[in-house]
Amino acid sequence: MKKLAAAFGILFLLNHTHLQAQGSVGYYPWSSLLSISTNPQKQVWLDARFQTNSLFSSLSIDILPMITFKKTEIVQWYAGGGIRVNPLYRIADANASLITVDGYSVNVGARIAPLPQNRRIQLAIELNPYVKDDFASGVLKSHFGVVYVFGKNKKDTP
Repeated sequence: MKKLAAAFGILFLLNHTHLQAQGSVGYYPWSSLLSISTNPQKQVWLDARFQTNSLFSSLSIDILPMITFKKTEIVQWYAGGGIRVNPLYRIADANASLITVDGYSVNVGARIAPLPQNRRIQLAIELNPYVKDDFASGVLKSHFGVVYVFGKNKKDTP
């Protein structure tokens, strides 16, 4: 309970300071993934993806450092790789590691901002090769989703 109270306290302080942090949140409906990113407008950024259609014992989180290698007003091209971990796997197997590594992935994608009146709303398209932790099997995934990028409006900046 103390940890939960501390987490809410930190969130409260961050919301009431003058920090202008940017980030993004996205949803990939066909992959059932919720994405939370640090500032994707920077060259290097971090994306965390959470499964939304899974039992607690098979909940996996992808942690993906990304690098933007080309950016225009409309399209941002990026690539990165990461690790898939399962912090709740111990529910199914008491002998499992504290955090179980499920596998590794590479992401190559583009975020497209099709609306001239609001470039913060973006479409995300990705290819995502993924291999299991023992490298015995893999799959080529594709993701399509909608992303919203948070930040200050240009008219609000001095």
